[in-house]
Parts: sequence; structure tokens; C-alpha cells
Amino acid sequence: MIKCIATDMDGTLLNSTQKVSKENKEAILKAQAQGIEVVVATGRSYQEAIFAIEEAGLKCPIIGVNGAEVRSENGEIISANPLTKQEAREAAVKLIENEAYFEVYTNKGTFTNDAEKSVSIIVDVIMSANPDANYEAAIKAADARVKIINIVDDYEKLFVDDQYKIYKLLAFSFDSDRLEAARQALEEIPGIVASSSGDENLEITSRDAQKGIALEAFASSRGISMAETMAIGDNYNDVSMFQKAGRAVAMGNAPELIKAQCDYTTLTNEESGVAKAILEVLQ
Repeated sequence: MIKCIATDMDGTLLNSTQKVSKENKEAILKAQAQGIEVVVATGRSYQEAIFAIEEAGLKCPIIGVNGAEVRSENGEIISANPLTKQEAREAAVKLIENEAYFEVYTNKGTFTNDAEKSVSIIVDVIMSANPDANYEAAIKAADARVKIINIVDDYEKLFVDDQYKIYKLLAFSFDSDRLEAARQALEEIPGIVASSSGDENLEITSRDAQKGIALEAFASSRGISMAETMAIGDNYNDVSMFQKAGRAVAMGNAPELIKAQCDYTTLTNEESGVAKAILEVLQ
């Protein structure tokens, strides 16, 4: 019997307009009403994730920044696995050398040093992942995101100030060769891991900051075994969850390599595939 359900956000729980569908919301509420723990496991920061969750009228614990931070349904930090400042600085140097734009995720939100670049990147990401999406809607979603992230002139301010815990560097490049060169360069830094949530990005975190590790710890704290846990996702940063969960579910829009690692494939994020996956285990 499934007692805990973990769902990714982008490309999974959210549709192309970055919203939780009515069907997904109702399925989550139904699971929660039956005493099932529903946790959101995302590469987003807490500040970005909670915006979409609260907008949908939901309340869930959040495994954020690919497992670098876990928060309760009330927003309290339960655990954190940040990069060291040295690891973050070294990773930043590798990304700059390979001309990859990147953002910095911290305990105090996400930071960009180029707001216009951030908007254009997010629009490109939305449109490439959802070719049939409305361009104007993509711009609106990207603008809404920028309003809840922070702008800083120089990331070095974050690396030297102890009040900031560096959870993740999120790098973007639509030049696949350049992105691959950056990934290979990052492999030279011990203690970090570079995963991805799309063909155009790299997500750099501590080796201890993985969705699967965080989900296992979360479930254990609730007295739930991984055999009683279901994980739903669509990309490579979800693999660590798939490897540990008793039931691994790939979205219909996931790459074939991701589907091959799962027990089951549901509908796409545009078709409320999360709702279908949840309702099937509730029956």
C-alpha cells in the first residue's frame, strides 16, 4: 500500500502555463484525505515552489533544490545539504569559463545577475519543452518568476557572506557542446554532482543533495518505508527517487531513457498525468 507520494513540479505536476491543473489538485487532496503523505520534490527553491503550490490552494511538505533543502508544510526547514562556499565558487568559475549563464539558489531565495537573461532563458525553456505552448503565456510565466527571485550585481557577495547557504547553481546553455564541456569540467570538483532537468541545463548540488536521499529521509521520519512510497517525475534529476521508491512513475512527456527506468508511465503533464497516477494507487 502506498503511504507517501512524491511528485516533481516542472514537466510533471505543472502544465505548460506553470499551473497545477484542477484534476491534479483534486487527486492530491483526495490522497491527503486518506492519510497519504504528498510531498513535492523539485529543483526549484522553496520560494519559487511555494508560489505555485499556494496558488493552487494546496499545502504540502517541499523537498526543494533537488534535495538540498526539506521544508515542512508550514515552511519550517527540516534539513539542508548546501554546497561549501569553496565548491560553489569553483563551480561558478567552471561555468563562467564555459560561457554558461547561471543562477544561484540559496536559503534566502534564488539570485540572478541578469534579469533580462533570466526571462529570455525561461521563455526558451518553456517553449522548447512545450512546443504548442502560447508564447505570450510563456513570457507571462517567466516575468512572474523573475518577480520572486533576487537580482544581485556580483555572485561573490553570496559566496563570502555566511548568512547565505548555497544550495545549487543552475546553469543554462542552448549550445550542447558548451554545456557538455561545462559538465566535464565540473567533474573535476570533488563533493558535487551535476544533474539536469532538461537538455539545456545543469543543476550543480552537493553529492548529498539528491531528491532520492531527501525523500528516503522524509519517509523514514514519518515511519514510512520506501516500498510504500511512489515517485512521479519526468527527467534525470528524478532518477535518484525512481531508484529508491517502491513505485516509480514516469510522465508521458518524459524521455524514453527515463521511462525505461520506471515501473509505469502515466499521461503527460498537459493531460494531468499526476492525477491519473495518484488515483490508480488509491483504488
